[in-house]
Amino acid sequence: MTTPNPPRFNERTIVFLVGAVQFVNILDFVMVMPLGPDFAAALSIPESKLGLVAGSYTAAASISGIIGSYFLDRFDRRSALGVAMLGLVAGTAAGGLATGLPSLLLARVIAGVFGGPATSLAFSIIADVIPPERRGKAMGAVMGAFSVAQVLGVPAGLWLAQGGRWWLPFFVVAGLGLVIIVASIFLLPPLRLHLESRAPDAASLSSLSSLLARPIVRASYLMTATVMMAGFLVIPNIAAYVQKNLHYPRSELDRLYLAGGVASFLSLRIVGAMVDRFGSFRVGSIGSLLLGAVLYLGFYDYPRGLPVMALFIAFMIAMAFRNVSYSTLTSKVPEPIERARFMSIQSSVQHGASALGAIVSSRVLVTLPGGALGGMSRLTAISIALTALLPAFLFRVERAVQRRAAESAAPVTGPALAERPER
Repeated sequence: MTTPNPPRFNERTIVFLVGAVQFVNILDFVMVMPLGPDFAAALSIPESKLGLVAGSYTAAASISGIIGSYFLDRFDRRSALGVAMLGLVAGTAAGGLATGLPSLLLARVIAGVFGGPATSLAFSIIADVIPPERRGKAMGAVMGAFSVAQVLGVPAGLWLAQGGRWWLPFFVVAGLGLVIIVASIFLLPPLRLHLESRAPDAASLSSLSSLLARPIVRASYLMTATVMMAGFLVIPNIAAYVQKNLHYPRSELDRLYLAGGVASFLSLRIVGAMVDRFGSFRVGSIGSLLLGAVLYLGFYDYPRGLPVMALFIAFMIAMAFRNVSYSTLTSKVPEPIERARFMSIQSSVQHGASALGAIVSSRVLVTLPGGALGGMSRLTAISIALTALLPAFLFRVERAVQRRAAESAAPVTGPALAERPER
């Protein structure tokens, strides 16, 4: 069966709008971690339990990703994205009204329920519209929203939260989210290409069991879980760790995240082009080696005199190498008619593994007399071990994607069609 010629889209407009949506989505998530010590003090939450706040969001996003996998591919991407973002905004605003750990966890659960599908839909839109040969650059641009959130959003949130106003960043982000929702509704075109190209037997082709039966899909999800758990053993605790263990001043925390965000923004654009040229395996392997070294020096055996600023910048650059490499590669795994389903389950895997990492960190870490965090070296050792597995996963999935592309390009006739192996 031949696929209808896809409609022409203004790629730059779509990448910009999807990036704006991701900016709000990511800012809602990433601002909570550096603000952790602030609302922990205001709401009497032990700092060793801050991982639960991040874990509640990611656990909820994981569950909603599984549920969304059953129906997201049935709707216009624009409409589905609007609903997801509206729920995310409501959950974010509820966070500013929290009065303690239980109410804050409930607000983060609401945000996660809608934030997870928003992420999968955003990457589905990019994968639908941008051809594979330019997708690495587009993914780098959209993932640049993470860097912009670090460059502008996190320092601004830290500044707004000074003086006990920990709740103010939640309301500001919610208001910004409403503006982005309205802009997306009016400026994004209808995105129904996946519906128009649906084959008569699409229900069976895109069924959950059919999707999970393919080795390349299972390998992709396992790679995603490994990446996310490795990161979230450490990430939710960075703000508390640098302040309490490395004695970095709270007044300088906004500059730390500003510098890290700038480094990440610049490196994401460069890394996206590198992935398009050299492939995910090569670029991701470099990122894994760099990240392992940074984790060891920063969190396992910190050498006195190493500037915290330099450490954090190196961490953000290494994360850019790793994240663009694996995200670009996973976008090439699904077929168009099953892309939102694949991305939704991937979002579920991402958030589930992140929640597991964050929850494990809250169980391992303890607050020592004086406020320092104990147990970071054990968490870091596990994170380094998981990070070391990424190159093997990248190699396996990239080879499978390349092999499938070569088979699809080759003419197939007669009985050979039935002999093509399941991928």
